[in-house]
Amino acid sequence: MYGYDCEYCDGTVKPRLVAHEAFKHKDRFVILEDVAIGVCDSCGNRYYSADILHVVHEIATGIEPR
Repeated sequence: MYGYDCEYCDGTVKPRLVAHEAFKHKDRFVILEDVAIGVCDSCGNRYYSADILHVVHEIATGIEPR
């Protein structure tokens, strides 16, 4: 899923498992633990899969996560 060029610099997006990742969704914050994301090895920009973003949306809106 990762290994593609960063859209902001000349770096490469690499997979990384992070202990805590915070997301702002409208007026709420969601913190996921032990989540795999993509991080540019040059500028540090973070990339998220659609599955992760769906989970954040479900938690923030009170929908039971899949």
